[in-house]
Amino acid sequence: MKLKNIVKFGAVAVASVAILAACGSKSSSKETVNFATVGTTNPFSYEDKSGNLTGYDIEVAKAVFKGSDKYKVNFKKTEWSSVFDGLGSSKYQMAGNNISYDKDRAKRYLYSEPTGTTPTVLTVGKDSDIKSFDDIGGHSTQVVQGTTTAKQLEDYNKKHPDNQVKINYTEEDIPQILRSLNDGKYDFKLFDAPTVNAVIKSQNLSNLKTIDVPSDQKPFIYFVFSNDQKDLQKFVNKRLETLQKDGTLSKLAEKYLGNKDYVPTAKEMKVPSNK
Repeated sequence: MKLKNIVKFGAVAVASVAILAACGSKSSSKETVNFATVGTTNPFSYEDKSGNLTGYDIEVAKAVFKGSDKYKVNFKKTEWSSVFDGLGSSKYQMAGNNISYDKDRAKRYLYSEPTGTTPTVLTVGKDSDIKSFDDIGGHSTQVVQGTTTAKQLEDYNKKHPDNQVKINYTEEDIPQILRSLNDGKYDFKLFDAPTVNAVIKSQNLSNLKTIDVPSDQKPFIYFVFSNDQKDLQKFVNKRLETLQKDGTLSKLAEKYLGNKDYVPTAKEMKVPSNK
């Protein structure tokens, strides 16, 4: 081989190695976002028949991080009680699991702009004497301690000391709670419509019906971040605005929540205030 060709070949080889090294460096330099989720709350976060995590929160998160040069997402299943402790210790950088706004949480964690809206319903037996939210006093229910529903019912009892709800705290998930309600062990369950409708359908809980609960404010759900993830929060919010605008959120809401309108409007895309 002539010296000129050898030099040329060597230069090409060096350039190729440099390009490959740069690509590898770019890939390996991505920040891993450990995303906490429970994985048992259909239709927000659950395992499909193949054992893969899916659901509205999961698929929105996948869409957020798709094509990112800076971040890659790593989904981590955990117990609900461990989600916020994990964020506080920076074990997780982000979480999503049908998470609503809570003023106390907002003092300790960062919230994203809303990802969806989840109207609340009362679920009762078909022969129940409960006709509206005003009728729940004196009746029994199950709640998981520390949830928005638990706080709502605890506040109800403070305002109605002579006719309180009989609150039974549990670690059971929503399908188990609704099965108990279907079997007549409790009187009602206050929860979001997408979850309740999905469970009633999948579990064939034929003894149950739902009652709409009027609200002055839309009940939004959000992603939550550990307090040191302001750059990640900004990235996610920007991507969420794009996904809202291009219709991706509506498509995912229709597929997983059963209604394409269960998404925020462009004007509603803002981080909730903690004041």
